[in-house]
Amino acid sequence: QVQFVESGGGLVQAGGSLRLTCTASGNRNIFMFSDMAWYRRASGQQRELVAVISSRNGDGKYYSDSVKGRSTISRDNAKNTVYLQMNTLKPEDTAVYYCHDVVRASGTYVPTRNSWGQGTQVTVSS
Repeated sequence: QVQFVESGGGLVQAGGSLRLTCTASGNRNIFMFSDMAWYRRASGQQRELVAVISSRNGDGKYYSDSVKGRSTISRDNAKNTVYLQMNTLKPEDTAVYYCHDVVRASGTYVPTRNSWGQGTQVTVSS
């Protein structure tokens, strides 16, 4: 079973930047053919879809309105890794960030199973 390890979070002042990294264990060919997504969960709130990158060459990308224009999702299939570059961070970006492989369903993207990594904490101070 594929597992995801997220890293790169930290404490940053508003206006700063972070690059989050997610590395997937398992078969590299399976990763390459998977759409990948970043989610976040703020304290006391539901998990929110943040960004998606399509499989293979990653030409297709989706961003939630909350991060659009400030974030860039990318992938390196040779390293089984997906990134989220976040710029101009705001206090409302404070959350634990997770990655997961997803599929398209009912007009949105859903994780392939309900199994999550530990995530990486992003804290933005004002």
